[in-house]
Amino acid sequence: MSSRPDRQRSAQQRSRIAGLAARLIAEDGLSDLLLAKRKAVRTLGLPESVAMPDDRAVEAELRTYQRLFQHEEQQARNVRLLRVAARIMQTLQRFNPYLSGRALDGTAGRHAEIDLQLFADSAKDVEIFLLNERLVFRHSRPRSERAEAVLTLVVDDVVVNLVIYPRDDERVSFKTRDGRVKERARLEVVLRLLAAS
Repeated sequence: MSSRPDRQRSAQQRSRIAGLAARLIAEDGLSDLLLAKRKAVRTLGLPESVAMPDDRAVEAELRTYQRLFQHEEQQARNVRLLRVAARIMQTLQRFNPYLSGRALDGTAGRHAEIDLQLFADSAKDVEIFLLNERLVFRHSRPRSERAEAVLTLVVDDVVVNLVIYPRDDERVSFKTRDGRVKERARLEVVLRLLAAS
């Protein structure tokens, strides 16, 4: 059974890791929470076996950091990302686009990318549509085994990842690494967020 000082030290380490991981996301543009936590552990000189904070703790620290040190910059970045997302979503309406990730939850770091989930009969349908619209894209590696493909394009200097799923997966609730339902929003919600900002 661990002693009270051991538990306190472990809680302090988790808090330090969460704080540094949040700063890495906010300042350096890391988007993957696990990667940010691992980099924080290395930077702090802690052993790899150290107890990690959960994703919620890092997200809470990120919101605090951005509110304290990047408030105006953060607001401007959120509006810019929402505008680009809305424009692309309007163009891609036939593929039932949803915005997800940091552009949706308002915690996008300095080098954040926009993640759009698309639902199509085939990834080729999306590719052909983009070619017809004269939108230049490249193939990226899917981060999810459910995704058929990821097409990446740059719009107004913002990287936009189009994550393409089978049409039937639109009814599926995707989960984060820690088991929470991954939030996503249709165009009308994105437009409301823009109007509110």
